[in-house]
Amino acid sequence: MNAVRHSLIAALSAAVLPLAGCSGKPAAPAAPPVVSGLTVATAQLQQVPDTTDAVGTIRASESATLAAQMMGRVTAVAVKEGNTVHAGQVLVTLDGSQARAAAAGSAASITASEHQLQIAQSNAALAISTLRRYQILRERKSVSPQEFDEVSRRAQSAAAQVQAAQAQVAAAKAAATGTNTAVGYARIRAPFNGVVTAREVDPGAMATPGMPLLQVEKSGTLQLNATVDESQLQALQKGMAVGVKIASLSPQLLQGRVAEIDPAADPSSHSFLVKINLPAAPGLRSGMYGTAKVAHGRRSALLVPQMAVVTHGSLHSLWVLDANHIASLRYVTLGAAQDGEVEVLSGLSPGEQVVLSASDRELGGSRIEVQ
Repeated sequence: MNAVRHSLIAALSAAVLPLAGCSGKPAAPAAPPVVSGLTVATAQLQQVPDTTDAVGTIRASESATLAAQMMGRVTAVAVKEGNTVHAGQVLVTLDGSQARAAAAGSAASITASEHQLQIAQSNAALAISTLRRYQILRERKSVSPQEFDEVSRRAQSAAAQVQAAQAQVAAAKAAATGTNTAVGYARIRAPFNGVVTAREVDPGAMATPGMPLLQVEKSGTLQLNATVDESQLQALQKGMAVGVKIASLSPQLLQGRVAEIDPAADPSSHSFLVKINLPAAPGLRSGMYGTAKVAHGRRSALLVPQMAVVTHGSLHSLWVLDANHIASLRYVTLGAAQDGEVEVLSGLSPGEQVVLSASDRELGGSRIEVQ
């Protein structure tokens, strides 16, 4: 019995030993999945403009604040914010009844003064005619010196009355010009073709001289009004090209051009106002924020194609290949983008390869067959 037991134990031991030896060998690693049909690019150091940002607001090249020039109640406002207007269009109407009454009085004064002038001129003509007859009579010694002097004085008085009447006519016409101008103040018109950007008054309000009624911006060229520190001013000159980024529109830079540099600095901030003309662009509107890229020479930057960037919310990453072309996701910090390339500030080294147009594909651990 014992012999049989020992034989079974020996047989089991012989069977277990080979299995134990097999369990100690490492398993062969699985081959990584292969992904083909993708292209890659190499991150390279390149010389790019060294720029400083100057932040500003988009404005029209010309704008106007339309204000009341007379006192009167607002009877009508024909426009609201965003409306397009044309030069000469009536935008706001005030109650001009007092001005019209004054203009009518001025017209009546002109008529009366002109009538008085006609009477004075008639009297003067009669006095001159009489004086001429008395001159003939004096030569014939048919009138006394006293009579001739009296007629001469009447002629001089008649001439003076004509001059006074002429002055009254001129004064009446000048007053009429003022009253007629006041009548025109009752209608506020658009100074140019443009867009209403602010409406400050409604019908029924009492307008006073100098009171703002509307804001109108001229149609046409838009400008970035940027504030530039005095240390950056030497890098700018009128007419030079400047890249402008409008973040709410596109990451691509607009090519603006310096139109005006304020000759005086703000005494509190020691900064200068620079106006940069912008090209027409879809969606570009007054009031938007923009950033001007003021160049100060050139510097080295690590660039990759923008199509290599994978964005997840506010995070940016790249699929980077190792020496065996195995892809791994790497989060990076990006800088400015231009001409289809973007600067990588951190997370990548020069010479590394990145996958292009990966979109939402999961490439982690995959070997990329480069086209």
